[in-house]
Amino acid sequence: MLETVITGYESLLHSVARLAVYTLELIGIAIVIFGSARALVQAFRMAKNKQSNNLVISLGRALALALEFKMGAEIINTVIVRELRELAVLAVIIALRAILAILIHWEIKNEKKDDEAYAARDSHTDKPSE
Repeated sequence: MLETVITGYESLLHSVARLAVYTLELIGIAIVIFGSARALVQAFRMAKNKQSNNLVISLGRALALALEFKMGAEIINTVIVRELRELAVLAVIIALRAILAILIHWEIKNEKKDDEAYAARDSHTDKPSE
């Protein structure tokens, strides 16, 4: 009797975990697609209006958010891992995604600094001389 209940709970846990993993992966993919399309539209608008707007920051934020969802999926995936080899592969995937997230955040931070420096230099040279 108890064995049947435990088997049922285990089956339910695996089903819910798989559904959560697929849902989070799908959300991550949708964010990458939406963020990339948005950056592309911004690029066309910038070219048309000859404006200066940093696409790297916009796209980087979308990619970072997508990676967060995908890492969440990988963490939930640890629940349904059966073998030590699968866990090792999962650990490598999580580590690589974490490194990517850190690199993207670093790139966004540097782009913001560059934009601020450029804006400060631009506003300084636009002032009329006295």
